[in-house]
Amino acid sequence: MLFITNREPKGSIRTRKNRHYKFDLNKNAPSNSIYCCERLGVENYIELGSSALMTRLKESHYKQLLFFIHGFSNLPEPDIFPRVLKLQQLFDEKEPGLIQVIPLIWPCDNDIGIVKDYWDDQKSADKSAFSFARVLQFFMAWRDNEPADSPCLKRINVLAHSMGNRVFRETLAMWNKYDLANGVPLLFRNTILMAADIVNESLEYDQDGILISQASRNVSVYYASDDLALRSSKISNLKNKVASRRLGHTGPENMKKVQNNVYAIDCDNFNNKYDSPKGHSYFLDDQNGRSGAVFKHMFSTIKTGRVEVDDQDYRRKILE
Repeated sequence: MLFITNREPKGSIRTRKNRHYKFDLNKNAPSNSIYCCERLGVENYIELGSSALMTRLKESHYKQLLFFIHGFSNLPEPDIFPRVLKLQQLFDEKEPGLIQVIPLIWPCDNDIGIVKDYWDDQKSADKSAFSFARVLQFFMAWRDNEPADSPCLKRINVLAHSMGNRVFRETLAMWNKYDLANGVPLLFRNTILMAADIVNESLEYDQDGILISQASRNVSVYYASDDLALRSSKISNLKNKVASRRLGHTGPENMKKVQNNVYAIDCDNFNNKYDSPKGHSYFLDDQNGRSGAVFKHMFSTIKTGRVEVDDQDYRRKILE
């Protein structure tokens, strides 16, 4: 499994191709450097370097790429890698060779206590934007330098879960501020905002999240009103004098104030059954271990480039 991280390794922070890479889990400060690596097995990683990783992705037999940005309080081995392996398994079962999943790993805290972790992780999410913006800028430069007769034809998609949506939003904002001429390119075919831990006005025209819509052909917002993890998020934000409903609880606050490529997908009918009792990670398998309703809808969106909805005017769908 290929992956990209801004978690500092143990030992030297300088990139060294083909060295064994070890996460320093006691450090949750985002590194300014980015490490492009491969997971060979549990706790067994090797650093490839950015050019080698880009080449590997270009030459991959998979037709589309899906970059997965995880949520808060997630560590690499107990949480992120097993989840990505499950996601890859489900995609391969639906259609082998279609979608390759690449995790982007940012430094969550490993302290005890969800509220403390949550607030520390918000700061880490914001600071990670600078390093991941460098990834986007490097990709654009790499793509422009590829031979004209051998371009990279992979379709690129993003799945951001929970606080990973904050990482993604801030990354585009930093990229736009420091590297672009006041506007992001249409880079992503599908952007999937899953149980998003950002305010529900984030995608509106006067908010930084509008860049998500501008950089994407489709933006699918999956939400559930009884997501207990997001209730904890709301409590933590209230303690820090931030009062707002979360995008992953309600979907967009007002569909008339977002671009017409934004779709709202209501998952309230089953989220707690798929992920009991929190109802927060409901995008993988169902209670019987089979691909669930969200996964099937998400798969169809990535494969076809079209988002299935019931209400075309308001771009909404209630999943069963």
